[in-house]
Amino acid sequence: MEPLLMLVMLCLPVSSAYPLHGAVKQGRPSMDLAQQYLEKYYNFEKNEEQVFRRKDSSPIVKKIQEMQKFLGLEMTGKLDSSTMDVMLKPRCGVPDVGAFSTFPGSPKWKENHLTYRIVNYTPDLPKESVDSAIEKALKVWEEVTPLKFSRRWEGEADIMISFAAGEHGDFYPFDGPGQSLAHAYPPGPGFYGDVHFDEDEKWTLGPSGTNLFLVAAHELGHSLGLFHSDKKEALMYPVYRFSTSPAQFQLSQDDIDGIQSLYGPHASSDATVVPMSSVSPRPETPPKCDPALSFDAVSTLRGEVLFFKDRYFWRISRWNPEPEVHLISTFWPSLPSHLDAAYEAHSKDSVFIFKGNQFWAVRGNEVQAGYPKALHKLGFPPTVKKIDAAVSDEEKKTTYFFVEDKYWRFDEKRGLMDKGFPRLIKDDFPGIKPQVDAVFQAFGFFYFFRGSSQFEFDPNARTVTHTLKSNSWLLC
Repeated sequence: MEPLLMLVMLCLPVSSAYPLHGAVKQGRPSMDLAQQYLEKYYNFEKNEEQVFRRKDSSPIVKKIQEMQKFLGLEMTGKLDSSTMDVMLKPRCGVPDVGAFSTFPGSPKWKENHLTYRIVNYTPDLPKESVDSAIEKALKVWEEVTPLKFSRRWEGEADIMISFAAGEHGDFYPFDGPGQSLAHAYPPGPGFYGDVHFDEDEKWTLGPSGTNLFLVAAHELGHSLGLFHSDKKEALMYPVYRFSTSPAQFQLSQDDIDGIQSLYGPHASSDATVVPMSSVSPRPETPPKCDPALSFDAVSTLRGEVLFFKDRYFWRISRWNPEPEVHLISTFWPSLPSHLDAAYEAHSKDSVFIFKGNQFWAVRGNEVQAGYPKALHKLGFPPTVKKIDAAVSDEEKKTTYFFVEDKYWRFDEKRGLMDKGFPRLIKDDFPGIKPQVDAVFQAFGFFYFFRGSSQFEFDPNARTVTHTLKSNSWLLC
């Protein structure tokens, strides 16, 4: 490497993620620790060491007060126990600044359409889980700005994402588990904008270990041009904390103000509508436009439609007809894959999920307590080991369960099976052949799925009105 390039590399601004609470190196004298802390994060100069030990030193008092103010501590100007406790906690490796702030010179991306690439993976999580966590982290910023992100599978991208341990080629070596979790570069060409995660951490999707989504969302804030915030509720606060599940996560107003100071607000004028971005499908996902594509289950969910296949599901909504693809486990970690059936009970604000002789109740992103339950709890005879499909008629408060060549009718108000069932599907749904893969209701019609074909059924005329490909809803 040429000397000039090495000098430039050493001077690069880099941001590190907030580290995990609890992994603290003990045993250093408090005064030495405080000096190192102020030197690193608050611009305290080393040649002031002899002054540092004087209790009445005004420069030192001001530096301590500056630190206390930023970290939300009482501004005593003294190294009291609460101040020392904070300094002993692992944290980000860049200096602190007040409120929301951008990097010096306020660097930002010139284009609103950015690319990213996941260069490698951590062995702590399945590849699909890493992909999903990064997609969700990008969406956090996409939903409040005009920015759009698309994934590249090879070559250079604006944001290159990788996992590494120790020295990894950028002169900012990682320091093992429990210290700096990750770091990122501000916007710019080459390695600017890149994100590095410390492989020595235990990466997870939940509250234990280090939550990849939360750290990725923080680091991508740096990649987009944000520095740190002094607001404890902000994503860009330098100290890691697991305060809420990723499914419930929302940016603080401070984070929103910061990113919108660079890129402006999202184009949508309706703040109550959260626009959904298009997610490029991963190679492992079933190709949505495969002419032979069939579905395991289909259900509505609060105005969206979910199409389940193997471990994945596509979601479409009236806000964005472009289908997104996700792992089932990303939204509902306790649910199985390869489902049998699903339907939405609007009166209960729940989706019921079926596999084998069990079923689950889901409300939003939460699986309800007390589930799974046995299928016979709904009134099925012991001979029914699984169901093929289910759909609820919102107006009639009636749910239809399809099993081989028969169907049952369930009264949602009474919570009981109607008498006189099962009946043959061919008698009451002429044109619909067994075995039904999936079914849902929309626009007054029932849409039955069987293999790669889909049948639009008018329940009033009791006739099939159209025959379509199963994946026509996925813009194929």
